[in-house]
Amino acid sequence: MATVEFYKYHGNGNDFIIIDNRNGHFKADGKIISNLCSRRFGVGADGLMLLEEKKGYDFHMRYFNCDGNEATMCGNGGRCIAALSRRLGVGGNNIFFSAADGEHRAVAEEGGTINLKLSDVSSVKYSKEGWVIDTGSPHLVVFMKNVKNADVYKEGKKIRNSNAFKPGGINVNFAEKQNNSLFVRTYERGVEDETLSCGTGSVASAIAAFIEGFQKQPVPVETRGGWLKVQFDGKREGTFSNIWLSGPAKSVFKGTAEL
Repeated sequence: MATVEFYKYHGNGNDFIIIDNRNGHFKADGKIISNLCSRRFGVGADGLMLLEEKKGYDFHMRYFNCDGNEATMCGNGGRCIAALSRRLGVGGNNIFFSAADGEHRAVAEEGGTINLKLSDVSSVKYSKEGWVIDTGSPHLVVFMKNVKNADVYKEGKKIRNSNAFKPGGINVNFAEKQNNSLFVRTYERGVEDETLSCGTGSVASAIAAFIEGFQKQPVPVETRGGWLKVQFDGKREGTFSNIWLSGPAKSVFKGTAEL
């Protein structure tokens, strides 16, 4: 029976299986990936990433949701795979890699914080549901009060599957503006549940809050799994650039799984 070596990482409880696939030995198969990500029958994770070779970059990141479908960008995942690349000697403290949505840079700090530069955001629009913002993956941001008691699973699932966002669906963020920070909870498509933290969702929420007048920079974002920081350049109308997502990326364990 074939086996694969993997690493388990998490960013604020947003957890990932990462496979060093520079030799191309792991063939991406949706069913296998879904089984590995299963919390009851597999390793358990919100998603799986492959660290692959690409000329001109330290590595290429391929990201799959836990349903086995390949997705675009994952902010916390990008920080975790950057942390692993340092461990493997693929990149140093300044890392340059590519993903489905383009080029990214990551800067490692002492103590485990990884700062990740995301792609520029030019697609921002307001719908009756809330702010629709693409931060490497599509997000809806809904501002509300008392978000800690919201039924994120029920409401997020309903919006994610609504006609307004078919056929691909959307990630749904429920955000609350506090005195000097945001509190964000996210229902992620592909996971089809609430995750403890979402990096690209936190960035989308910070940009939406800025458009609505929230001025603090960098923006401290509290999630159920911990804190992130978001910083960017931009005006209320136009492109947002120089976007950085900062937070911890921690190794959980290394293992081998039978496929």
